[in-house]
Amino acid sequence: MTAVIPGRPDADEYAPYYHTYIEKVDGDHPVAALARQTLRAFAVYDAIDPGKAGYRYAPDKWSVQEVIGHVTDAERVFAFRALWFARGDTNPLPGFDENAWVPAASFGQVALADVVHALRTQREATLSMLRTFDAGAWTRRGTANGKVMSVRALAFVIAGHEAHHLGVLRERYGVGA
Repeated sequence: MTAVIPGRPDADEYAPYYHTYIEKVDGDHPVAALARQTLRAFAVYDAIDPGKAGYRYAPDKWSVQEVIGHVTDAERVFAFRALWFARGDTNPLPGFDENAWVPAASFGQVALADVVHALRTQREATLSMLRTFDAGAWTRRGTANGKVMSVRALAFVIAGHEAHHLGVLRERYGVGA
């Protein structure tokens, strides 16, 4: 399939909350941005000392491992939404509460390597899916958590969300600094 250049989403394609994430993404093509980001991000994740995976910078904050698990869960949800909307399904999708999901996932009971592997395989699946979208799919919209979003906005959010959390890991946890 010929590469489709979706362009950056317009402000009416996503809830204002997501603007911060979208602004963290360079360029006009989220697939290219995700591919570039993947190399940098996994260099950071793969270098984490397993002995520091449980580190929290404050008692009520997620551990390093929980942050990575959260990034994986969020990417799964955002990628599913992108698929749903790309296929033209007009049924609204629910939101998700990351603050409920992280404790329920028990990421601390899983080896750090397995948590990182889950994110790696999800990213491969996300990229594989996004690469199949035609021009029409990128601009389709749907409703999730009561907000309208386009497929291209979701792809940018996936990249920007991870960029946000990589920044948090660097600044607050000392990971990849």
